Amino acid sequence: MSEILSHLDAGVLTLTFNRLERKNSINVAMYDALANALENAAADASTRVVVIQGHESVFSAGNDLQDFLQNKPQGMDSPVFRFLRGMATFPKPLLAAVCGPAVGVGTTMLFHCDLVYAGDNAAFSMPFVNLGLCPEAASSLLVPRMFGYHRAAEALLLGEPFFAEAALEVGLVNRIVPPSEANSLAQAQARKLAAKPLASLIETKRLMKGGEQELVLKRIGEEAVSFSRMLGEPAAREAMSAFMEKRYPDFSKL
Repeated sequence: MSEILSHLDAGVLTLTFNRLERKNSINVAMYDALANALENAAADASTRVVVIQGHESVFSAGNDLQDFLQNKPQGMDSPVFRFLRGMATFPKPLLAAVCGPAVGVGTTMLFHCDLVYAGDNAAFSMPFVNLGLCPEAASSLLVPRMFGYHRAAEALLLGEPFFAEAALEVGLVNRIVPPSEANSLAQAQARKLAAKPLASLIETKRLMKGGEQELVLKRIGEEAVSFSRMLGEPAAREAMSAFMEKRYPDFSKL
């Protein structure tokens, strides 16, 4: 069974993480499927809106670290960076329904969505520093813009989870509902959008973005260079080893 389910109905393309046994952690094949789906949706006139969703118990645990280490990104054409660029440049309405943990890229992808609906069990985290790495998906740019610097520093330097109410307060999510209702709410809102004139939606989104796309893509590229370099450094190796060995990492000499 596919680990990314794709379903198009009434102009709404729904992409569902379908790897519940691994907490919807994302591997290279899933990034490739997501990137291809976004690319095709952008060009397909029958697709007017895209919704990304997980299960009511978990959105995504972020990167599948074992798969990530075995298939390290090789340049900006690798599936993960194709996906991030696809999110950042997607011209049509892009929605997400988030319940349970949204870790790493599970959170940073949301900064590229137009509407985000959260279950009251949602827990967001960006623990890149804790893994000896740096932010990705232009989050080093977008998180301070949305949260303000000090809240962004708390989220990105400490890497601790923050929950649905905090996400609502800073504007990362539009509404909080019971987990059983999040996906259906996103679908209802997507259908409202799909009934509107597509050209107006695209132009309005372009104007609201205010020409920031070039800056966002530049930051994605800058982060990618640092991320790839840090992936091979001692702190990341210690963090990954500790994760695999189910122990706390020791950064005392790093």
